[in-house]
Amino acid sequence: MNRNDATATAEVPAPPQKGDYPPWPLALNFRAIKMTDEQFVQLCADNRELRIELTAERELIVMPPANPSTGWKNNTISGELYIWAKQDGTGLSFDSSTGFTFPNGAMRSPDASWVARERWDALPEDERNIFSHLVPDFVIELRSPTDNLRTLQAKMAEYIENGVRLGWLIDPRQQRVYVYRPGQPAETLDDPETVTGETVLPGFTLNLQDIW
Repeated sequence: MNRNDATATAEVPAPPQKGDYPPWPLALNFRAIKMTDEQFVQLCADNRELRIELTAERELIVMPPANPSTGWKNNTISGELYIWAKQDGTGLSFDSSTGFTFPNGAMRSPDASWVARERWDALPEDERNIFSHLVPDFVIELRSPTDNLRTLQAKMAEYIENGVRLGWLIDPRQQRVYVYRPGQPAETLDDPETVTGETVLPGFTLNLQDIW
């Protein structure tokens, strides 16, 4: 069943358990610090065990490493996208360690992404070696057990507002996929077997049975 209402009920993250670090993403206010792109790249390089993003509001978001189940699902999704992209040849796929700088100033790292080759080829060489000022054409976010759904939905909306042409928010907990497109409300797919790349990635189909 499909529906065009991506509104979710408010959720409260699960309480931290002994040994958790951190129990959910941490948001640190960095507004008073004028961090350059190079400094942010170095910060991420010095803390490779963590996934770090910077919001448009200059909040530093620190996320823990994925648990084995989420890491396996992420790898499956990235692997399927990579295989298709290599065979298709019209663009490049990227994994969750890749950072992009958006027009609103946020520096984000989608769980998986794809960029059309002509846009990548037009990027100056020095831009390819930092968190490039390049907006992916396609992004995927996979909800982990500690992720708040509303936070991820806001992040997906931000992607679209900054130029992403197609986005999937995959929620294994509820077995749903939220599909984001420019100028349209998010579409909710309940327990789909597959999801397709439509006109942005023609021919790409992700089988979700392994993800559920």
